[in-house]
Amino acid sequence: MGNPRGFLDIEFKGPEYRDIEERLKDYEEVELRLSENEIREQAGRCMDCGIPFCHGCGCPLENLIPEWNDLVYNGYWENALRILLSTNDFPEFTGRVCPAPCETACTVGLNGEPVSIRQIEIELVEKGFKEGYLKPSPPKNRTDKKVAVIGSGPAGLAVADKLNKFGHEVTVYERDLYAGGLLRYGIPDFKLSKSVVQRRINFMIQEGIKFETNVDIGRDISAEYLQKRFDAICLACGAKAPRDLNAQGRELNGIYFAMDFLSQQNRIINNEPILRDKISVKDKRVVVIGGGDTGSDCVGTSNRHGALSVTQIEIMPMPPINRSDATPWPLWSYKLRNSSSQKEGCDRIWNIMTKSFEGENGIVKRINAVKVEWEFSEEGLPLSMKEISGSEFIIEADAVFIAMGFTGVEQNKQLAQFKTNYDKRGNLEVNGLGRTSIDKMFACGDAVSGASLVVRALKSGKDIAISINNYLTMS
Repeated sequence: MGNPRGFLDIEFKGPEYRDIEERLKDYEEVELRLSENEIREQAGRCMDCGIPFCHGCGCPLENLIPEWNDLVYNGYWENALRILLSTNDFPEFTGRVCPAPCETACTVGLNGEPVSIRQIEIELVEKGFKEGYLKPSPPKNRTDKKVAVIGSGPAGLAVADKLNKFGHEVTVYERDLYAGGLLRYGIPDFKLSKSVVQRRINFMIQEGIKFETNVDIGRDISAEYLQKRFDAICLACGAKAPRDLNAQGRELNGIYFAMDFLSQQNRIINNEPILRDKISVKDKRVVVIGGGDTGSDCVGTSNRHGALSVTQIEIMPMPPINRSDATPWPLWSYKLRNSSSQKEGCDRIWNIMTKSFEGENGIVKRINAVKVEWEFSEEGLPLSMKEISGSEFIIEADAVFIAMGFTGVEQNKQLAQFKTNYDKRGNLEVNGLGRTSIDKMFACGDAVSGASLVVRALKSGKDIAISINNYLTMS
């Protein structure tokens, strides 16, 4: 415990943000980092609990948070970074885009604000790069085993990194022009700068990992080729199949899947060729259907385009302002959260169901919607809903983004070459060791679990890397 009275005497200080008027003019990261002194003070708020719930209940990676908080407070930055890297290979990603379940499980948060864990994590890794604490370390000894990783998102990078550390020769295949998967093409630059992603890719290349980009497995390289050349294969292709909205008028122009919009914008910023007609919402009335992170990212991107208005509708009820009794500490709290994008300008409407779309000259112009009411559990969680008779209304819209989540893996002809089994939810079916129904083939991340948090994808990649290493060792 760095400061025995820190949690009593030091006020919580969370991240601050660039001025809204300024940040809407660009796609630079909106979040500002705390100063070194502020970070040390916030680390001193850690109670060093007898049972660190941030570690055991909050963080999927089981980060040793009290240990590195103590070292940060006392100025031992390099040692603190080593402890952080012992559980988290990519803290520059989680520090920027993780919703920080560790903080909702923080004991200090029981009677006040939690420790600013995520901010400390960012500062640790950025200081590591700046001061040279982080240096590429290729394995001293190599095995004769070769592993192919399909997909370079968070899970793919995690499995590749750990297998490389085990000494295996790892090749990561990515169908897009650059590596990074969701980190590069899904998350907007204003949340995660792509220079941060590329810095890590370059680091991994220096450690001996090979990246083959712009290669579509199943089209450019066959599954049969991979199975002959490699000793093990890991599918980390994500859960990219979007959930569609079966409503009259869905075929109208101007209605897009959220990820088509977000990935295209990221490509434009990076001066990459775009795969379809450019989507622009300048001076348009934008409606985002879906209240999650992907919908929020559409809100922020639309505001930067110069949309006339942005409305985000959600079929679920508005969460309570404070933690719901249904999610007591140290669980992830069910409560209202407003993202930095939503704070930039957005009309959020709850309890709304889309019934149909109407248009003019083949282009969407309005949404026919209806209000719904929910039945709640005793603890306050929504259970079931029904439409409210006579509550129909119209929302004017020139562009609509469907951000209703994902239904599983993209089941295309290329992936079908692997002949793997799928579960009832449309994800790749694996056993307890992450092995698919096909010999020497594994799967991890969202491709197995369905769309989830980046931090869970990283955890899955690390775990499956251990399974693959054990398989290679015994084979």
